[in-house]
Amino acid sequence: MSVTIHETAIIDDGAQVGDGSRIWHWTHVCGQAVIGKGCSLGQNVFVGNDVQIGDNVKIQNNVSVYDAVLIEDDVFCGPSMVFTNVYNPRSAINRKSEYRRTVVRKGATLGANCTIVCGVTVGTYAFVGAGAVVNRDVPDYALMVGVPARRIGWMCETGTQLHGLGKVTSEAGITYEITKDSCTRL
Repeated sequence: MSVTIHETAIIDDGAQVGDGSRIWHWTHVCGQAVIGKGCSLGQNVFVGNDVQIGDNVKIQNNVSVYDAVLIEDDVFCGPSMVFTNVYNPRSAINRKSEYRRTVVRKGATLGANCTIVCGVTVGTYAFVGAGAVVNRDVPDYALMVGVPARRIGWMCETGTQLHGLGKVTSEAGITYEITKDSCTRL
C-alpha cells in the first residue's frame, strides 16, 4: 500500500501518515501529527502538531483538527465541523498552555457543521447531528442534537437509531441493553 497525497497538500517533515491514507487538495498536516492507516483527509483540512488520528478515519472538507485532539479508529468528521482547543480565547492573550484535550472515541460520527468544544470526550459510536454544539461529554452510542447538544436517543454501531428500553436488537442484529441513561452492546 502507499499514501496518496495531492500535489497542493503540504505535509510537514516528521508527520506520520499510515499506509493507504489519502490526503486531498490544499490540506496541511503539521510535522508532529500522527495519522493512521486507511484515512481520508478531504480538501482544505488542517491537522495540528499535537494530534493523533486513528485508522480508517474520514475527515471531510474544511475541517481543522487543532492541537490536543485525539481521534480514535473509524471516526467520521463531517464537512466543516469544528474542533476548538481553548475554552476562553482572546486575541491579545496567549493561552497555548491552557489547551484542553478532546477525545473522540472509536466509531463516532460528527455531523456537518457541528462544533466540539474543547475538553470533552465523545463516546464510542456516538452520533452528533449536523450543527450541534457539544459542550460536555457524550455517552457511548448517544444521539446528540441541538445547541447546546442534548441526547435524544441511542444509535447502533451501524448508524441506525435504536428504539425502546431493556434488551433491544438493532436492524443489523446487534443487541444492546438500554436504560434511561446508558446504552451498552451485549
